[in-house]
Amino acid sequence: MQERPLSDWLPLSLKEAEKRGWDAFDAILISGDAYVDHPSFGTAVIGRIMEDEGFRIGIIAQPNWRDDLRDFKKLGKPKYFFGVTAGCMDSMVNHYTAGKRLRSTDAYTPGGVAGFRPVYASTVYSNILKELFPDIPVLLGGIEASLRRVSHYDYWADKLFPSILVDSKADALVYGMGEQPLRTFLKLLKKGVPFEQIRTLPQIAYVQNKEEDVLKNKHWETVSLASHEECLNDKVAYAANFKIVEVESNKLSANRILQEVGDQRLVVNPPYPTMTENEIDASFELPYTRLPHPKYKKRGTIPAYEMIKFSLNIHRGCFGGCSFCTISAHQGKFIASRSEGSIMKELEEIAAHPDFKGYLSDVGGPSANMYKMKGKDESICARCVAPSCIHPVICNNLDTSHKPMTELYRKIDAHPKIKKAFVGSGIRYDLLVDDFNKNNEDGNHDEYLEQVVTRHVSGRLKVAPEHTADNTLKVMRKPSFKYFHKFKEKYEAISAKHKLNQPLIPYFISSHPGCEETDMAELAAETKDMGFKLEQVQDFTPTPMTVAEVIYYTGLHPYTLKPVFTAKSPDEKKNQNRYFFWYKRENQEWISSRLKRAGRADLSQKLVERPHEKQLPPWLAKRRGG
Repeated sequence: MQERPLSDWLPLSLKEAEKRGWDAFDAILISGDAYVDHPSFGTAVIGRIMEDEGFRIGIIAQPNWRDDLRDFKKLGKPKYFFGVTAGCMDSMVNHYTAGKRLRSTDAYTPGGVAGFRPVYASTVYSNILKELFPDIPVLLGGIEASLRRVSHYDYWADKLFPSILVDSKADALVYGMGEQPLRTFLKLLKKGVPFEQIRTLPQIAYVQNKEEDVLKNKHWETVSLASHEECLNDKVAYAANFKIVEVESNKLSANRILQEVGDQRLVVNPPYPTMTENEIDASFELPYTRLPHPKYKKRGTIPAYEMIKFSLNIHRGCFGGCSFCTISAHQGKFIASRSEGSIMKELEEIAAHPDFKGYLSDVGGPSANMYKMKGKDESICARCVAPSCIHPVICNNLDTSHKPMTELYRKIDAHPKIKKAFVGSGIRYDLLVDDFNKNNEDGNHDEYLEQVVTRHVSGRLKVAPEHTADNTLKVMRKPSFKYFHKFKEKYEAISAKHKLNQPLIPYFISSHPGCEETDMAELAAETKDMGFKLEQVQDFTPTPMTVAEVIYYTGLHPYTLKPVFTAKSPDEKKNQNRYFFWYKRENQEWISSRLKRAGRADLSQKLVERPHEKQLPPWLAKRRGG
């Protein structure tokens, strides 16, 4: 690790603050993650923005919530507020698997050690602060707060929770990418506006007594959700709420949302416009050390940092709108792209790192190949209420040119200190299939794919068709699997042309809403025919603020309010997952009998029966588990 003065990091202690000549803090951040001073870590970004706005900022990373709470007191009382985040992940996803088993590791903790953050971390931290410092406001942020800003189903507790503002007792919440609202918030505080009076700022949420009038804003219309109590009593009301929330979250010009919770009213102001190029560049160009805080030296590496420390994040947002994904709920569906100059500047910083060996682990974003993509005519986008720009078909108004990315990759490739730059964040393959994506005016799709295949694949290319059954894919908001076949043909043709052996690795999800058990059997059979033996599989997890979570809880699709089958019991979920592993002997007899009972002997023959092979005697088959 580079030897740098301790004052290069934001302070984690009073001693470090003294090195900066500070005897107190304007704001203090509490985070469930270890402090890594890097633009991929939210606490660092928010801390550096505060610093940039002239605030004396301190960080309390992963405080102990089970002792006498000395960690929460160690920096004293801030002048303006405490900022609270669970970290880069929802704390429940961080803690538990889809099967609700406790995870043994935590990628955001030194040494990967689990147990350094509580469950429902934002709520726990905020309640502690409210008890210790009742007169100091608490501002929530980060993905946990963002996804739990309205009534939401919690899979781990198997119950409906109100807005996180209610249980946390926090004073306000910033949702989504926090740079824009935070800067304005800080400027208002410095001007002397009291925290509790900052109520008409975009992209914040707060609760008030429902007898109080909602402050007027001439630019905003208002829509009301069914109350939390109505949602508790009526799943249809909860499902209908979600459609409103998703639509308003993804509009260029959104409405303010109100929801009553007991004797309170939740107010969710509309989001800021998508970050401009200058705004997102400014966020990435703050004076990060790009290193974990030195206090962690003896505790081991931080896995999440090791994964991204030599990577380039070139954009934010995703217009895919996948039913199971939270990206658009947090980052928005409109793409905020960095300038080429900003990206190349960061590349120079990475290349100067003494541990850099010439390999970039990733050049990408939430989806690798959406850089610089936006509506050709933004007035059309302004009228749009669709949650996805590419489902069920690709919008004619969407500019899907891959040319800016192709040119960027080539410039990165040409850098004298770069041996290899990988695209590791996953490619939306459907954008590269001409039969599906007709928006190929510059004819660049094949050129881009050839650039990726020949220069930027690390042994194998990962893509995510997610399923093979059209009925399930429709619920997922993913294209028909026939387009994956077409992409595979194109990919293999380019690989053969260049004599490359780089397997295509597809990712799939089991137990997703809309998926029957026979659908999983068909997935297994089709992928087996294609030569895949799946090793990495994902069981569906209903995370807050997703279409799939709503379906899982209510049994209804929020846009149609019609029933959708969902595997919910542990046995149902386990049974679906077993089909991934058709090649394991212990599963074959079970699969065969299960499919025959379902009247699908044809699938049994495809998966586990091999009539062309010599059959084993029953006693030997039994001994081998077959």
